[in-house]
Amino acid sequence: MTIHIGAKKGEIAETVLLPGDPYRAKWAAETFLTDTKLVNETRGMLGFTGTWKGHRVTIQGSGMGMPSLSIYVNELIRDFGAKTLVRIGSCGGMQDRVNIRDIIIAMTSTTLGNPSRGIFRELNYAPCADWSLLRAAVTAAETRDAAVHVGGIYSSDVFYDERPDLNEQMVRHGILGVEMEAAELYTLAARHGCRALAVLTVSDHLLTGAALPSDERERSFGDMVEIALEAAFA
Repeated sequence: MTIHIGAKKGEIAETVLLPGDPYRAKWAAETFLTDTKLVNETRGMLGFTGTWKGHRVTIQGSGMGMPSLSIYVNELIRDFGAKTLVRIGSCGGMQDRVNIRDIIIAMTSTTLGNPSRGIFRELNYAPCADWSLLRAAVTAAETRDAAVHVGGIYSSDVFYDERPDLNEQMVRHGILGVEMEAAELYTLAARHGCRALAVLTVSDHLLTGAALPSDERERSFGDMVEIALEAAFA
């Protein structure tokens, strides 16, 4: 048990999926895992451990933004022995070829700043995904015939962004989508010698203004969860 995770030793699996929304963690656990047990509800940030095709998996909500994710990932790695961490979540599309409901698998994550920035000082550290997870996720997506894009994303530290000039540069430089957590996840995984990946579903689009209705979001996220699970245990 830690300050933010109420699980006991042994209740967290070495493989953890990290949706931002705790209720999405509940939905994913109930939909894809068997023998599911609630292992955390501290501060309402739900976590569940169960099995997928005989493999133990924990699905733990991480909250919104890099500071929140940093808390949970630090505790999962340092106190519970997590080794493989896969973010599953929504993102905003930033290229014309990226459509609503498409899957983005993030090779790298650009950011203005994250909770780890103070460590690097003047260095612009480039956080990236684990290659074995990335390769397995692409294979899983192609096997499912999912519409998938692989490349760089942008982890923003604000949701209500008032920097259209910055977004223009992200688009200009080929960034596929924007979300709020992956850069810190990749940095922490590198620091602690763990594997990390972000598999994202495009739920809205910055260029077109298109967006999934809220009642369709969960139904559209099934491919993302299955790709993440298949990649983790490939």
